[in-house]
Amino acid sequence: MEKVPIYEYECNKCGDDFEITQKITDSPLERCEKCGGNLQKVISNTSFILKGTGWYKTDYPSKSAEGGKKREKSSDNQEKSKEKAPEVKPVTQS
Repeated sequence: MEKVPIYEYECNKCGDDFEITQKITDSPLERCEKCGGNLQKVISNTSFILKGTGWYKTDYPSKSAEGGKKREKSSDNQEKSKEKAPEVKPVTQS
């Protein structure tokens, strides 16, 4: 069985709308079978939904933003290590 897309049409005269399975290479329908009016292809919403992460531009940071974050983290770590440097006491032998 060959898979072909489903197209939606609407009549400009009587307002009838319907779906039909056609090959991509088939010519679009032009006349309404009910009233003989002109048909127009309708572009409708798809039922295909992308779920989860990774599908949107905002899901992945840009390379320039990553570099800035890495620099911030490394400078933060350096400051924290300076602030929390442990006090070293010399070992005395008795």
